[in-house]
Amino acid sequence: MTKQRQILLEKSKEVEDIKNLLKEHEVIALASLHKVRAAQLQAIRKKLRGRAYLRTIKNTLIKRAIIEIPEKPNIEKLEDHLIGSTIFLFTDVNPFKLTLLLDRSTVTTTAKAGDTAAFDVVVPAGNTGQPPGPIISQLGAVGLKTRIESGSVWISQDTLVAKEGETISARLAPVLSKLGIRPVETGLSLTAVYENGLIIAGDQLHIDVEKTKLSVEEAHRSALALALNSMYISPATVELLLQQAHKDAINLSVNEDILTRDTVLDILQKAHWQMLNLRSLVERKQKDPQKD
Repeated sequence: MTKQRQILLEKSKEVEDIKNLLKEHEVIALASLHKVRAAQLQAIRKKLRGRAYLRTIKNTLIKRAIIEIPEKPNIEKLEDHLIGSTIFLFTDVNPFKLTLLLDRSTVTTTAKAGDTAAFDVVVPAGNTGQPPGPIISQLGAVGLKTRIESGSVWISQDTLVAKEGETISARLAPVLSKLGIRPVETGLSLTAVYENGLIIAGDQLHIDVEKTKLSVEEAHRSALALALNSMYISPATVELLLQQAHKDAINLSVNEDILTRDTVLDILQKAHWQMLNLRSLVERKQKDPQKD
């Protein structure tokens, strides 16, 4: 068997494997590998184990596989999102839940020049574990005050060296690496998802969970109020409507002096207060007959 023939067979087998993955899973997601390093990708794979199968696939091979599975309607539209280096996630998890899982699966890593700080980067005071030498000038170049103690370089005070969102400079990146500070967060960001014939763009998958929760709660309160006001009977309203009906019936019975086991005490209390009010009126009238 010639080498070229062997390569063709290997590619054909890989296409079959890809087709099986496409058929076996409800959701096929694409994510960019831009600036995602191998170690970070390995950590993300570990966090998503059991939830999603991650695999890098050449664009040419995925295009071939897509063509050969007509039972997946509109899946060919994924080709529009095959830009740059891409990793595929095969899963049965809801696309929006998958996005939340990825957002929670970010990993921290050491910084390179030009990376963005994921949070305020504070170098704490203490022993760097580094012997005196070039490290002193490197630390001083990024604004860190140092001293020599017990043969080691110590940082004298907690120091903010980069604010959240700032670019980490070429001077600062190696210093943070030496100090074991990992100020960069990275993860997979979905570019598109296929589910049951529907293509969802990545920017449509992010949900503000707290805002959505508050919105649902407000909608529930409004719907419940409307249902109660319109006397609409449902499992959610029947108990409240019966309570309100009972309360209205009691009020009506008390106002009309209809004696029942539920109203007798209220009617007696009403009569008592009416008697007290009448006595007070009579006493005022006796003191001042001319007063209305």
